[in-house]
Amino acid sequence: MKIRFTKMHGLGNDFVVLDTIRQNFVPTEVQAKLLADRHFGVGCDQILLVEKAHSADNDFRYRIFNADGGEVEQCGNGARCFVRYVREQGLTKKTEIRVEISNGIIVLREEANGMVTVDMGQPRFAPADVPFLTDSDALVQPLLVDGKEIDITVVSMGNPHAVQIVANVDTAPVAKLGPLIENNRRFPRRVNAGFMQIVSRQQIRLRVHERGAGETIACGTGACAAVVTGIARGLLDTPVEVITRGGALQIAWTAGRSVMMTGPAVTVFSSEIEIPE
Repeated sequence: MKIRFTKMHGLGNDFVVLDTIRQNFVPTEVQAKLLADRHFGVGCDQILLVEKAHSADNDFRYRIFNADGGEVEQCGNGARCFVRYVREQGLTKKTEIRVEISNGIIVLREEANGMVTVDMGQPRFAPADVPFLTDSDALVQPLLVDGKEIDITVVSMGNPHAVQIVANVDTAPVAKLGPLIENNRRFPRRVNAGFMQIVSRQQIRLRVHERGAGETIACGTGACAAVVTGIARGLLDTPVEVITRGGALQIAWTAGRSVMMTGPAVTVFSSEIEIPE
């Protein structure tokens, strides 16, 4: 089977984008793994599907598959690529679109300067919304990892995050602790593990071990989760510049309102690939 795809990235967090409106193809778990494989496939952190909206009130539907083939709820860097893709492909002329995701609606806007702003909705700190198994609703929660107790804040940005503050992201044990946090039994659906270094009240550095993908160069929902965590804990002031290994994002949030994320989206190339049915 031959399929058409476009390779894109947001700050180095890279995607294979599939138009399922003009071609009849939704990848199986095995096919998704093959597409994401950097040796035998195209190579990416996530696969993004562009689908027709279920409701006439919305413009498109958006689905995300991680490199391990599992479908997930949300991807901020991917959302920016999504609006750039549908405009470049002539699927819409709108600069602002409403897009259905598995657990709600997001609003995406391509700015005049080429950057993309995403209304990520309101963060949810209730442990049950993540979900995170605990008897406490405290903003800062203890978590036993590798025999040591660390402090985390759990937050849902449409997908689950556990954010911890570290002294220096360069020396943070992301490769060791990331998988242990992701698969901790207190996160029934696993979790994205964020490591945040506070530089100033309006700037942070961030690394994220993503569920099903490992550490990525940048994570949009992780950036949102880190910023709202810092603001909620009284450590940051909106807006906040988030420095990732792939570049910078701007995140703005006021309690009770949506999180607004602004950053770039880049098309790398379009092509075709033959994959087994």
